[in-house]
Amino acid sequence: MTSITDTVNPQDRVLIFDTTLRDGEQSPGATMTHDEKLEIAELLDDMGVDIIEAGFPIASEGDFKAVSEIAERSKNSVICGLARANLKDIDRCAEAVRNAAKPRIHTFIGTSPLHRAIPNLTMDEMAERIHDTVTHARNLVDNVQWSPMDATRTEWDYLCRVIEIAIKAGATTINIPDTVGYTAPRESADLIRRLIETVPGADEIVFATHCHNDLGMATANSLAAVEAGARQIECTINGLGERAGNTALEEVVMAMRVRNDIMPFQTGIDTKKIMHISRRVATVSGFNVQFNKAIVGKNAFAHESGIHQDGMLKNKETFEIMRPEDVGLAGTSLPLGKHSGRAALRDKLTNLGYEIGDNQLKDLFVRFKELADRKKEVFDDDIIALMRTSGDEDDHLKLVSMKVVCGTGGPAESTVEMEVDGKDVTETAEGDGPVDATFKAIRKIHPNAAHLQLYQVHAVTEGTDAQATVSVRLEEDGVIATGDSANTDTVVASAMAYIDALNRLIVRRDKMGEGADSREISYKDVD
Repeated sequence: MTSITDTVNPQDRVLIFDTTLRDGEQSPGATMTHDEKLEIAELLDDMGVDIIEAGFPIASEGDFKAVSEIAERSKNSVICGLARANLKDIDRCAEAVRNAAKPRIHTFIGTSPLHRAIPNLTMDEMAERIHDTVTHARNLVDNVQWSPMDATRTEWDYLCRVIEIAIKAGATTINIPDTVGYTAPRESADLIRRLIETVPGADEIVFATHCHNDLGMATANSLAAVEAGARQIECTINGLGERAGNTALEEVVMAMRVRNDIMPFQTGIDTKKIMHISRRVATVSGFNVQFNKAIVGKNAFAHESGIHQDGMLKNKETFEIMRPEDVGLAGTSLPLGKHSGRAALRDKLTNLGYEIGDNQLKDLFVRFKELADRKKEVFDDDIIALMRTSGDEDDHLKLVSMKVVCGTGGPAESTVEMEVDGKDVTETAEGDGPVDATFKAIRKIHPNAAHLQLYQVHAVTEGTDAQATVSVRLEEDGVIATGDSANTDTVVASAMAYIDALNRLIVRRDKMGEGADSREISYKDVD
């Protein structure tokens, strides 16, 4: 099988180095189990990631075992382990990756003044250590990556000096980390460009970029570095990583794909697998993806605004610059909420199997808006509930308003205002709880001897703002009628369902010819 590496000009090929299992797992609380690491590594390998930084072998026995097993299992990716600039770390790393088909050692040391002060090394002493450790790593494996940690805050002359030393010692990749996320895109590009132009041997190795997101510029900095000549991006799934995280794999890959006109670069990533691995990493790491995150957030391909929904229904390109299918989603989402319009509601009804006329849509839209004002999001089941309880303009009984007082201090009291054949009638009743009081108030307004056979309440969706769907079944002289209603207020839904059932009783008695109107029949007091 021909790989993308064989068909793409090396100057246009950008290697993807994923460090989710190393830098990503260093996020406080993001620790993964051994099996979870193996699973994510397999997904990354299958997705087309060029280099997987599988862990920090010296850190723990668990990390060593995970890197070792990932190295043995990997089918396509280079498997890399991290090592500090000492022989013990490097030996342990080499042992962990030795069974990989394509092993790499990634060794690093902090080169900025702040970081040099930690081991208390002079510039010359650090330079000597870099030479010795990179040489040792290269004697163990052919593929060695070296990083001057905090490179973006390292003195220019010294940075050039130590990079040259690392190249001469055998490093095949030089990574330039923006360890604290301090750099801006123009600086990132200028740094890479100047290093390529200045450092002897720079044209014989690959420059990489590793950007943190402390100022929200990690992706921009990485892409700027690529435009300047870097050909490897270090990143993580969902941008997981230390502090504010890293460059997100999905963002740089899709940015290069969508803006190929100004960034004519290619990767070997199968983008259709992005959403699956994003969600899996979120699950195993415990770090949920923010709703408005680019590419993989819940709202990335969701449109609630009526203007946007109408545009999307006419031409998806009006508000989407990439296809959701390209990252593994089934399609665009048009969540219904208070900003949605009639076009989106009709589309949703069609998808749910309902075909309605303009007048019915007009009535339903009013009730939909009333519901949407009380809920953050209106779900499919909410729409179905609204359809089940569509009002009839010819109903004899209509709820106008109601007020309920209940608590631990005494019986509940309900005041109900109803429209009875065009006339407003108000009654108040007490009962054993708010629903009982409400039903008694309704019976005062519309006396009836109907027996309550069934009263059921179901939450249509989850959450404290969920709609309650209430079903009421009444039986009167052998005539049975069921009423349904949905509302975020359970008592209101109960009243509406009870009234709906009464209206159906009236209609059914009329159809049976048993009296002109069931309301004209004298009933005994059922209170």
